Amino acid sequence: MAEDAGSEKPGADGAGPAPLTDPPSRPGVVDLLAGLSVAMVLVPQSMAYAELAGLPSHVGLFASALPPIVAAFFASSPYLQTGPVALTSLLTLGALSGMADAGTPEYVELAALLALVVGVTRLLLGVLRLGAVTYLMRDPVVTGFTSAAALLILASQLPKALGVAAPDGDVLWRAAWSIVHVDHWEATSVVVATVTVLLVLLGRRVVHRLFPGALIAVAGGVVVSRVADYDGPVVGDVPTGLPDLTLDLPWGSTGTLLVGGVLIALVGYAEPASIARVFADADRQRWSASREFVSQGVANVAAAVSGAFPVGGSFSRSSLNRLAGARTRWSGLVTGAAVLAFLPFADVLAPLPRAVLGGVVFAAVVGLVRPVELVGMIRRSPADALVAWATFAATLALSPRVERGVLLGILLSLAVGLRVRRTTPRREPG
Repeated sequence: MAEDAGSEKPGADGAGPAPLTDPPSRPGVVDLLAGLSVAMVLVPQSMAYAELAGLPSHVGLFASALPPIVAAFFASSPYLQTGPVALTSLLTLGALSGMADAGTPEYVELAALLALVVGVTRLLLGVLRLGAVTYLMRDPVVTGFTSAAALLILASQLPKALGVAAPDGDVLWRAAWSIVHVDHWEATSVVVATVTVLLVLLGRRVVHRLFPGALIAVAGGVVVSRVADYDGPVVGDVPTGLPDLTLDLPWGSTGTLLVGGVLIALVGYAEPASIARVFADADRQRWSASREFVSQGVANVAAAVSGAFPVGGSFSRSSLNRLAGARTRWSGLVTGAAVLAFLPFADVLAPLPRAVLGGVVFAAVVGLVRPVELVGMIRRSPADALVAWATFAATLALSPRVERGVLLGILLSLAVGLRVRRTTPRREPG
C-alpha cells in the first residue's frame, strides 16, 4: 500500500503523535500572498547565508529558486519553507574547509557536490522510512551544537557589521580583533548593521507581525549606498540570469565529502522535522517524517543541479509563512518561483552594503544561543548537561570543522546512554 501522508504511527519514524486532519490541498490567494511574503525575506537571507558558507552571495539566490519549488511537490507540511539556513551554511563551511579557497569556482563546485551527497542521503532515509535515525540527534546534542554554532555565526558577522577588514585567522580571533580595533570601524557600516537588526527584530513586535524588516533594510541599504556615497564594503557584481543546470561536478572528492554530507543530512533535518511536528500538533494535522526527508532530499538534489549548496527548512521563514496565512505546501512553490523571477534583475543589489547582510544574519541566529537552557540542564540532568556542554565546547574548539563537534556529541550521547542503562537497577518481575 502506498504511504499515506499521515498514516505513520507515533514514533515509527519521528512522525510524532497521531494527527487528526489532512491539510487542504488546493492552493489559493492566501498561499500566493504568503509565498511572496516569504520570498521578500528569503532574498537577503539567502545571500547572507551564502557568504556565511564561504560562497559568493548570488549563489544563495540559486539555492532559493529551484529547491523550494521541487520540495513543494513532496512535502507533507503545508508551512515548511525550504532554502538556505544558517546552521547548514556553517556546516557547509566546515565540511569544505581546507579543500579549496572560499569563493573560488572549485569551492562552488564542491559545495554543489556536497548538496548532492546531502540530497541522496535524505532521499534514501525517506524512501526506506528510516526517519527514526534522527533520534541520534538527541536534545542535548542539538542544544549544545546550536548554541555554539550560533556564537560562531555571530562572531563571523562582526567584521562585516563593523566594516572591518580583519586579518586572516579563525572566526573567534577575527571577531575579537574587530572589536578591539575600534579605530578601524566604519561608522556607516555600524549604523546600517544596527538599523537592520532593529528593523528585523523589533519590526514584527512593534509594528506588525508581518512587517518586512529585512526587505526594508535591503531597500534602504541600496538607497543609502547610492545616495550617500557609501564607501564601505558592498556586495559588488551580482550575475543575472537563471542558473546553469549541470551535474559536471568534482566527483573525485565524493569520498572526502561523504561523512560531512551525511552529518549535514542528519543535523540539518532536525530543524525541518521539528518545524513540521510543532505546526502539525498545533493545527491537529497529518504529516510524515519520511515525506519530509524525501522533500528535503529532492530540494538538495535541485540545489546541486543549480550549482548551489546544501539547503534545509527554515524555522523563521516557515513561521512567517504560517502567520501570513498559508494553507497548502504550494506556498513554497510560489516562494521559489518569485526568487526565480527575480534572478534576471538581481544586479540591482550590487551596491547593497555587506553590513546589511551581516545584520540579517545577526537577527536570524541570535535567538539560537541558549545559555539558560544549557545552565538549567546541569540541575535537571547531569548526564544530559555533560553531553550538551561537551558538544558546545567541541564545536567551538574544532571550528571551522564544526561537524566534528556534532559527531563527538553523538558518540558521547550514545556512550552516556549505554552507561545509564547498565547502571540502572532492574526490577524483578512481580
